[in-house]
Amino acid sequence: MTTYHFTGIKGSGMSSLAQILHDVGHHVQGSDKSEFFFTEKPLHERGINVYEFEQADITAEMIVIAGNAYPDSHPELEKARTAGAEIIRYHTFLGNYMSQFTSVAVTGAHGKTSTTGLLSHVLNVYSPTSYLIGDGTGNGLADAENFVFEACEYRRHFLAYHPDYAVMTNIDFDHPDYFTSKEDVFSAFQEMASQVKKAIFACGDDDDLLKITASVPVIYYGIKSGNDFQATSIEKTPDGTTFDVMIRDEFYHRFHIPMYGDHTIQNALAVIALCHFEEIPAEAIAKGLSTFGGVKRRFTETFKDARVLIDDYAHHPTEITATIQSARQKYPDKEVIAVFQPHTFSRTAKFLDEFADALSKADKIYLCEIFASAREAQGELTIHDLQKLTPNSAILSESDVSPLLVHEDAVFLFMGAGDVQKFQQAFEKLI
Repeated sequence: MTTYHFTGIKGSGMSSLAQILHDVGHHVQGSDKSEFFFTEKPLHERGINVYEFEQADITAEMIVIAGNAYPDSHPELEKARTAGAEIIRYHTFLGNYMSQFTSVAVTGAHGKTSTTGLLSHVLNVYSPTSYLIGDGTGNGLADAENFVFEACEYRRHFLAYHPDYAVMTNIDFDHPDYFTSKEDVFSAFQEMASQVKKAIFACGDDDDLLKITASVPVIYYGIKSGNDFQATSIEKTPDGTTFDVMIRDEFYHRFHIPMYGDHTIQNALAVIALCHFEEIPAEAIAKGLSTFGGVKRRFTETFKDARVLIDDYAHHPTEITATIQSARQKYPDKEVIAVFQPHTFSRTAKFLDEFADALSKADKIYLCEIFASAREAQGELTIHDLQKLTPNSAILSESDVSPLLVHEDAVFLFMGAGDVQKFQQAFEKLI
């Protein structure tokens, strides 16, 4: 039996892939930094050994899957090379692995994780589906017919994939440490579109996606008129969102989702359109949508008396706006408190004004020090630069989260792609 060793196994996609390979019967192990990260919990639950870097024995018989965050010169990869082990990059391995299934790549600047989770859940209601979600969740089924996976545009890694279907949620300028402009991002998505085998499902509410061309059908979904799949008669309540779906102006079905915000309607429409294309009955789609429990770090709620604490991955101005909108729909009578930890210095610098504008939609804002990523350890910018531009904001330190106590009947949005959870954990202990 082949042993797969993951270098950087705590990475969100890496952890998910390790879980899938374990679930279908392979021997899996991996290594990473010693710090605890939420993506490692399902690894431990499966009994997958997680070592510190360079502490694991790597032999020639192993296949080493290398995380994209670590260069070829990383000491452990050098060690594996010396041992004679085969080394393959995460995105290359995933591109090869998915060829045995009906594959669906979910991509976009925002909404990838939530849409991947929702689509895999709904498909599983009808036929066995393996999935890889970017929240560190993976599930492999030995009899899987479908494979749904999150496909990240960063460094054009998704060009390693040639899926049967692609869902494109939106195009936006992000990852300024790699992409030079929104036009550069579009060119990556256009190239990805040329690699899809059967059909593309794209959000027609996004002007840039309307420009996508492909040799396969491009089916548009959205809230605006003119989409092939359009949501109408939308009803938003604290219990969720209900809407009719029109297929090219003809009524199809009325659906309910236990989710909040316009972006969740769009995500659901993507799922409905793809499932309809695959001839899945509307009743099965509706059942799947109504029973979806969400994904990790996407509006994940904890209740402390009158306070609601929400953990969310939002780390781009567009995502912050959507998260605040969701909170106001579900909790219309509560004060909305934003606790935001910027992720990477380059992103913070590029979108400084946009971050300030998005955060201002909350009633009160608390800012945490900028999180330095593995690929970008330092920068000249500080959190005080954002604080100066953001009205009604204050700096929050992990050692003293007591300023949050003045908000008693409130919903707290702990937002960021780093380790903003530590601020929530400190606040829970203080409460």
